[in-house]
Amino acid sequence: MCGIAGKLYFDPARPVEPALLERMHKVIEHRGPDDAGVYHDGPIGLVNRRLAIIDLSAAGHGPMPNARGDVWITYNGEVYNFQALRAELEAEGVRFRSRTDTEVVLALYERDGVDCLRRLRGMFAFAIWDARTRTLFLARDRAGKKPLVYYQDRERFLFASEPKSILEDPDVPVAADTEAVHHYLTYGYVPSPHSAFRGFRKLPPAHYALVRDGRLTVERYWTLRYEPKPRLTEDEWCERIVGEMREAVRLRMIADVPLGAFLSGGIDSSAVVALMAEMSSQPVKTFSIGFEEKAYNELPYARAIASRFGTEHHEFIVKPDAVEILPDLVWHYGEPYADSSAIPTWYLAKMTRQHVTVALNGDAGDENFAGYERYAANQLATRFDRLPAALRRGLEVAARGVPDRGHPRGLYRRGRRFLGAIAQEPARRAARWIEMFSNNWKRELYTPEFARAVGTHDSVELLVAAFRSANGAAFVDAMLAADVALYLPDDLLVKVDIASMAHSLEARSPLVDHRMMELAASIPPELKLRGRTTKYIFKRALYQGPT
Repeated sequence: MCGIAGKLYFDPARPVEPALLERMHKVIEHRGPDDAGVYHDGPIGLVNRRLAIIDLSAAGHGPMPNARGDVWITYNGEVYNFQALRAELEAEGVRFRSRTDTEVVLALYERDGVDCLRRLRGMFAFAIWDARTRTLFLARDRAGKKPLVYYQDRERFLFASEPKSILEDPDVPVAADTEAVHHYLTYGYVPSPHSAFRGFRKLPPAHYALVRDGRLTVERYWTLRYEPKPRLTEDEWCERIVGEMREAVRLRMIADVPLGAFLSGGIDSSAVVALMAEMSSQPVKTFSIGFEEKAYNELPYARAIASRFGTEHHEFIVKPDAVEILPDLVWHYGEPYADSSAIPTWYLAKMTRQHVTVALNGDAGDENFAGYERYAANQLATRFDRLPAALRRGLEVAARGVPDRGHPRGLYRRGRRFLGAIAQEPARRAARWIEMFSNNWKRELYTPEFARAVGTHDSVELLVAAFRSANGAAFVDAMLAADVALYLPDDLLVKVDIASMAHSLEARSPLVDHRMMELAASIPPELKLRGRTTKYIFKRALYQGPT
């Protein structure tokens, strides 16, 4: 796990500034405190901050060259099938100088070019400078676990794990992106490919970029498919789910440093801990966060799981003075972010790093298996579509006349917004359930100048487009696909990446494994959402699976 950054001038006679490269890596030192490296040759410069996880020796130093020194990689992530890929390459005569997955990715690129991405199983964001073709190749993992942001103008291209590295360049203008702020007020996060900084862009998950001769091209290399649906019995699905999850957990337990797990007491993290305990010869180290308010405190559930599987358990209570960390959160997130769970996640990562360097978690269980109550609510609401259009419009008008009060994400306000869109298409109705600020609220907030800058951009269209692009026929599949496209990579995975890397902790997510996600996507929706029961088949699989 590392932090990466770099700069390329389009004029081959213009050398990149070594002092800038030094500043670019120092500002993200938290992402890799174990080692720092800089490579520059004429117009290209790459930097790397290393958090050593596999092969702790100096052989893992980055940026890393190939044997001839004409291809260089700066790499952030973990490719969990690197051992199998290495054996395959060695059988073809490739000789390695380290035990790192970084060198395997580099060698695979030399053999397969951009098609190397199809062989990688894991989380990653990397850049490869190929001096043979004078091409910069950047890529991001399928789910968007690891971040990659870039900036381009007529003279230069810069990229980094975090915008703050790019902002070290005094030639990069600093200004807010009004459209990104507009979208943020709807979702509570800035959705990809937008960035809060004007002119910056996030490389979307499952995409790669090529920069050559001053031109940038961005291409998708993987799409999560919700069709076809294999005809299997429930028992067969349960067997496949547990088998795939066991393999995903096993791969993520490969490390040369101490590892543990976040444990909330919920289904997803409990399943990860159960499988870790099954495969570990020592007690699993588990870490939980709680609150003084009993209504929000889930520590008793976490303790029950820790006791059941005999873990070495650690707890931390978040107290009201947590606002003291706000300046740290602002600096590390680098752009607007409104998920309140960022605070406990920050403390959880801080506590965990005192004991281990790697922590597994249960992220993506809800997006894989339909775990949110809003899935059931929106599925139920499709029955309203049978009502006459005039009646639905009447309900919508009546709901909009009810006072808008309460917490933005509270049940009252969500229900009011939901009914206030009952006559609209299902995707827009679903959007009303999750939005933080409606269009009406935003119009009241905006100054005339800001409103003109935003123009006619409709933030909800981002979610509607994600619904329409889903390749499954079922409405539940469309809801899941939309969350995999937006909420998972731009809210949940951002939260854990920022909180963990701020404390130099690597977070691994077995349920974000792309094979696990592909299996989940192929499961019929009625096995995920059965009436008001969410995650039905996943719960059943775990009930009869790990013991």
